[in-house]
Amino acid sequence: MSLSGVHGALSNLKLCQADIGTGMEIVTDVALDLAEAQDEGGIAGIKEIEAMVLECAKLDREINCFVDIVQQVTAEVSTQQPETMVDLSAKVREQFTEKLATLSDAELHNHQKVVAFKESIKNSVNQATCVFSANQESAETTEEDEDIRVTQSQVNFTCPLTQVEMVKPMKNKKCNHHYDEDAIMSLIKTKQKQKKKCRCPVVGCGNADVKQSDLIPDQILRRRIQSQKRHSNPM
Repeated sequence: MSLSGVHGALSNLKLCQADIGTGMEIVTDVALDLAEAQDEGGIAGIKEIEAMVLECAKLDREINCFVDIVQQVTAEVSTQQPETMVDLSAKVREQFTEKLATLSDAELHNHQKVVAFKESIKNSVNQATCVFSANQESAETTEEDEDIRVTQSQVNFTCPLTQVEMVKPMKNKKCNHHYDEDAIMSLIKTKQKQKKKCRCPVVGCGNADVKQSDLIPDQILRRRIQSQKRHSNPM
């Protein structure tokens, strides 16, 4: 196989990886529905889904390792004689096997989407409990209070970078601010090229070093945004 063929295969593998990420988001939504139901069957279902998310995280990690190794090996042989291409597959297989042996399943719990899954479930359970308590109190909401609540919700849905409603909200674990995924990732990459730190774009925030590792998808906020859209645009 030529090097161009290898690069093409890696591109297809990355597309599969994107599908894995989408699948993890879908099962997280299912788990959130179960968490909001607050029944015993739901708890068992959430545990099963968490196991699925961990398996997906493991596959995602292995793909990352494989892609990194292939890119490293092909970069080495690209400057050598053509006959070295014969050993390309064996080199990749050997290095990939060695790398897998150093990985721990315990590390999967630090995977970005696994962290997001656990935090989303925890927040969903807490919110459901608060809603239940509020309903029991039967507190009345005035029209003015409702206007304030809606305005605050709309502000929370707005990305500080794009100033439009977020599509894929990401939460910063350090300062708890939210940004749209594409916008914040683009800003981080731009700052990295400039060899500068990325400051949180929220006015007044003291977080002067936003890193990709600090960001996790906020599934609950994404569901709230989608829910508001459905109510605003009924069929």
